[in-house]
Amino acid sequence: MKLYDFKMAPNARRVRMFIAEKGLDIEKFEVDLGTRAQLGDYRQLNPLAEVPALELDDGTILTESTAICRYLEEVYPDPPLVGRNPLERAQVMMWDRRVEQHGFAAVAEGFRNSSPVFKDRSVTGPADFPQIPELAERGKARFANFLVLLEQRLGESEFVSGARFAIADITALVTIDFARTIKAGIGDDQANLKRWYAAVSTRESAKA
Repeated sequence: MKLYDFKMAPNARRVRMFIAEKGLDIEKFEVDLGTRAQLGDYRQLNPLAEVPALELDDGTILTESTAICRYLEEVYPDPPLVGRNPLERAQVMMWDRRVEQHGFAAVAEGFRNSSPVFKDRSVTGPADFPQIPELAERGKARFANFLVLLEQRLGESEFVSGARFAIADITALVTIDFARTIKAGIGDDQANLKRWYAAVSTRESAKA
């Protein structure tokens, strides 16, 4: 297998962390988004011009970070990162989706509509879209609301989706680290988030 990757891309980091938690050794190929390499020959692999992408040994291409992780979970079930039974799997995917939709997407909206790097690239993919400053402010406000939700959840549970570390924790950690790009982060009064972040950010996989 081969992972098409970019070190600074948060979605790619989600997959790298998942791979590290599984203890897998997968060859990586860097697609330099900084030079817009994703808009060149790489589009033959992924017409959406996004990373990550996983190329299987038979040439099949999988894209979208969650889909790649679900495939790896099925092929390499230990340690389980998407739940051990139907209820756990549903809870893990429910929380992973909540983190992705209300946290990760909010940061991406704020970052891509404010950074000069994305002046005409406010949406990922092959087409150019101009920035909308109002969306940058909205993204930051959405992220603040997300932290309130996560603080409450982590007052009830050791990890985001339950008693065990799972893919939802990977997505949440990557999201909070990604939020540095919009100068946002865990509040001083969010003790549950601080406790959780201290635990998960020191895992070996967090270096991936």
